[in-house]
Amino acid sequence: MDVLDWLLDSDPAIRWQVLRDLTRTPPEDLAAERARVATQGWGARLLALQGDDGQWDGGTYFPSHFGESEKGQPWTATTYSLLLLRDFGLDPRSDGARRAVGFVRENSRWEEGDQPFFEGEVEPCINGMAVALGAYFGENVDGVVARLLGEQLADGGWNCEAERGSTRSSFGTTINVLEGLLEHDRASGGSPAALAARRRGEEYLLERRLLRRKTTGELIDQDWLQASFPTRWQYDVLRVLEYFRAAGGPPDTRMAEAIEVVRSQRQPDGTWLLENTHPGRVHFALEDGDGRPSRWNTLRALRVLDWYGNS
Repeated sequence: MDVLDWLLDSDPAIRWQVLRDLTRTPPEDLAAERARVATQGWGARLLALQGDDGQWDGGTYFPSHFGESEKGQPWTATTYSLLLLRDFGLDPRSDGARRAVGFVRENSRWEEGDQPFFEGEVEPCINGMAVALGAYFGENVDGVVARLLGEQLADGGWNCEAERGSTRSSFGTTINVLEGLLEHDRASGGSPAALAARRRGEEYLLERRLLRRKTTGELIDQDWLQASFPTRWQYDVLRVLEYFRAAGGPPDTRMAEAIEVVRSQRQPDGTWLLENTHPGRVHFALEDGDGRPSRWNTLRALRVLDWYGNS
C-alpha cells in the first residue's frame, strides 16, 4: 500500500482532507466525503459525547471533575472538543455542527469570569482559540478580536503572561492568536488593522526562524522539533508551518530550517511518526501512539512540503 492509499484507508476526517489537499478530487465528491465527518467515525463519535448541558465533560476549558493526581491537562472539555471538530473539518453548516455550536452558545461559560463562550475571557492564548472556533463555526467574535488587537506587544507577538507584567511575547500564545485571526479574516474578509496585526505576529516568528532566540540564535525548545497531534495549545515547527501554508502567502526564506526539520523526519516508507503527545485525559485515541506512523502528521507534513515546493 502506498502512502496515499494508506492515508485514504482511514477516518472521513482524514480522508476528505487528503482528497482536498493531495489529489484532484471533483468538488462534489469532496463535499460528499466531508459530509461523512458529521455522521461517521471520529466526528460523529465526538458530537455524540456533548452533554445535555451543552458542554463536553461538564466544563468549558476544564472538565467539571478532575483531580491533581491526573497526569497532564484534561483535553475533554468543550474548548478542546470543538478544536478537534475543527481539526476534523466538520462542515460548520451541517446540522450536527449547528446544533452543537448552538448548545455551546447558550450554555457554555468560561470558568475564569463566567463570560459566554464566544465573548472570550482574559488570556490571549485562550481567546485566540475562541476566535478561531467562533469564526469557523459562524459566531460573532468581533469583540474578542478587538481585544486581541489591543493586547499585541511591542515585539509583535502576544503572551498570556502580559497581564502579570511580561513584555516579551511567547511562541505558544502567538500561534494561537494568529490562527484565530486568520480564521476570522477568512470568515469576515478581514480588516486592515487585523491584517497588520497578523503581519507583525508573523514577523515576530520569522525573525526567530520559527524556532530560535533572536538574541543568541539558540534553539528555544527541543520539543518544538517534534510533531504532535492534536497540538492542543502547544507550539511546534509543523504547526507553525501549517499556519503559514493556510495563510496562503509565498514561503519566506527564513522558514528554510523549519522545513528541513519536517523533511528530515520522513521515514523510509514515506510516512511521518506521531511524537510528543501531550499527556492528559482524552475522549478516545486517534492514532496508535508515539513512535508509530501517524496519518495526521503524514497528511500535514505532505501538504506543507507541497505548498513550500510549489510556491
